[in-house]
Amino acid sequence: MTELKRGKTDEELLAEEVTEDFLRRQEERRLIERGWQLNMNFVSGNQYCDIDASGEIFEEDKNYFWQARRVFNHIAPIVDLRCSKLGRIRPALIVRAASAEEKDRHSASLASAILAARSEEIDRAVSDATVWSEICGTAFYKVIWDGTAGGAVAVRQNGGKLNQGDVKITALSPFEIYPYSLKIESLEEQPSIIHAKAVSVQDIYSAYGVKLEGKTLDEISHSGGDMGAQTQKDGGFELVIERYERPTEDRKQGRLTVVAGGVLLYDGALPYKNGDNESAVYPFVKQLALPLAGAFFGTSVVSRLIPLQRAYNAVKNRKHEFLNRISMGTLAVEDGSVDTDELVEDGLTPGKIIVYRQGGTPPEMLTLGSVPSEFASEEENLLKEFSKVSGTGTITENTDGFAGITSATGLQLILEQDEERMEFSCQQIKRALTGIGRQTLRLYRQFASDVRLIKFTNSDDSLSLYYFKGSDISSDDVCLATDSETNMSPAQKRTFIYDVLDKGLLAGSDGKLTVSAKNKVLELLGFKALAGERDLSELNRSRAGEENLKLCRESVEVKAYEDHATHITEHTAFLLSEDVSPDTEMRICAHIDMHKKLKEATING
Repeated sequence: MTELKRGKTDEELLAEEVTEDFLRRQEERRLIERGWQLNMNFVSGNQYCDIDASGEIFEEDKNYFWQARRVFNHIAPIVDLRCSKLGRIRPALIVRAASAEEKDRHSASLASAILAARSEEIDRAVSDATVWSEICGTAFYKVIWDGTAGGAVAVRQNGGKLNQGDVKITALSPFEIYPYSLKIESLEEQPSIIHAKAVSVQDIYSAYGVKLEGKTLDEISHSGGDMGAQTQKDGGFELVIERYERPTEDRKQGRLTVVAGGVLLYDGALPYKNGDNESAVYPFVKQLALPLAGAFFGTSVVSRLIPLQRAYNAVKNRKHEFLNRISMGTLAVEDGSVDTDELVEDGLTPGKIIVYRQGGTPPEMLTLGSVPSEFASEEENLLKEFSKVSGTGTITENTDGFAGITSATGLQLILEQDEERMEFSCQQIKRALTGIGRQTLRLYRQFASDVRLIKFTNSDDSLSLYYFKGSDISSDDVCLATDSETNMSPAQKRTFIYDVLDKGLLAGSDGKLTVSAKNKVLELLGFKALAGERDLSELNRSRAGEENLKLCRESVEVKAYEDHATHITEHTAFLLSEDVSPDTEMRICAHIDMHKKLKEATING
């Protein structure tokens, strides 16, 4: 081996080592991939296949030519229902302030606005990843900085545009991710992670400036999935292997090595400071459907449903075969008494005249009885097991356990217990959402050096604009706006809102419903078009917060139309929570005195 590699450069040896590492991981994960392919076959309706002793998928043959092999797919609608229920989990991402100081509160508000502006992209990525995790058990997100995105900031000498860049969030299938060890559960604890994907040679040249020959997708398919009959277009594709290595004592910033077609494209430190305290970590977020102890990849409900689906198909097909025998009949014919070829071809048509040999026994129908009741009972039991295993059972599918329950509270508790079977999958999506939010903010803090503009829609459908730089983001403590009642139906949400209103929990200090609370209630009830009243209290608080920052530098004029009581409260709270300079304190106190004078003048006048 040493003699063969003696004439190779360090770059060639590194490219060869990364390729060999990828092939080793691919072979170690082969059986797991076959399980994913089997799941995908069952969801799509190809349910007469299995994995043989060699670890390859094969088509099962019929034992007899007359055997029925119809598919009665219950897995696909179960996956659709679970994805629909999990699709309700889209709580808003908010950022907690690092402290009670006004600048930290403003930074947290800015960071929340940045995430709100990316909510549509995040929602689309979560929806795509949830489909993968529900079928294969695992899905991933890749959060990177795309230098070609964003608005143009300059023009290159060759006429091209230099863009300011932006965060790119992509959902990845589990086929693309290869861990160092299949037995290490945590993504962050893996010594290295490989992301392998087929990329067109044009995109490789645009990103790395290296021209490669290219192949068809069939030749370089590493996922094992059915890509169809792909042909070579626009120069073809190459398998791009990205190996990410976490920071160690020798390499404080980690390492990223990119290889395609046996050629080294990049070798250097991890490019993103997307970890805690500006450390470099993997730009991936993992989402599981159901975890497996001691395994990197999780499992899915589809894997648990496959034995039930096989049994259900067998019961239904045998039942139909039995019905066919009863309805079409089975003839007993004495050898040589009739023309059997004619009977085989035409059967017993109504009014048919059967000629049989004189002295022979005429054909007769065998009595097969009726369909055994075991078929119906087994079919019913399997349908119940589908609901129990998948966690998608409804109150109408299993009434035996609570036939005597008549109270609404008791039925509600049973419904909640039924939904709790999906709670673990819900928690996995929530954890992935917060991970995406943290990495997004950290990438903006690292790369958004120039002032940029973000636009997002407020709850009242008004458009807000924010100018910011990466240095303005001081907090990345992302959390969910709500963490309960994730699987509530629209009717349950409306009932909950009415209960909260009846108890007066949304009323203000005067016992009345505030404008902001009223608008939010109308929005949650589905009448967002009616929530058009402006909240003057919220506008005054926002204006006072901006004035607090300005008063740290200069004096601010007091307007007669402002709500003086709200401004006095906000400015006083700023003085109590901030460590300000004597000059700033003097300006704020003078500003508060002016508000008090105008307030007294308004009352007396």
